[in-house]
Amino acid sequence: MVLSMLAVMGVALVAYVTIPHSTDGDPVHVVDYSSAFASAKRAAPYPLLAPQGLSDKWRATSVSYQTDAEGHSGWHLGFVTPDGKYASVEQSDAPQTDLLKQVVSGFTPDGKSTIEGQPWARYQGDHYRSVTEESGKAATVVAGSASYDELDQLAAALKP
Repeated sequence: MVLSMLAVMGVALVAYVTIPHSTDGDPVHVVDYSSAFASAKRAAPYPLLAPQGLSDKWRATSVSYQTDAEGHSGWHLGFVTPDGKYASVEQSDAPQTDLLKQVVSGFTPDGKSTIEGQPWARYQGDHYRSVTEESGKAATVVAGSASYDELDQLAAALKP
């Protein structure tokens, strides 16, 4: 029995040493969204936006481009902000209210932001807040648990 236990402990030790694990304690998995953005940009029926010029303290964690059952396309780009909160860029050619319902449940108007000289509506939801605008063929919602200041900063960095 002791020999069996030593054999199991030996296998566990080898597995622990050879399996990579984080040494910095940061659980955030950063993604490079540049190729996904380039690909989605070619497919989207509206000018797709992504941030440019943000500091490296903004860490992208998720990216996707999908078309739903009704044929509406949606772009998603998620971040951990410098303050450690969540923020995302959501774009869709679905009606703005439908996009808000998906992203900011229980949303109610909460004033306005002026971003790059343009008015953006603010909404406060049950868990997230957002700044949003609708222009041309798409609605853009910048949402998350981040402060309005950080959401405004992310929205100001959005470029085609």
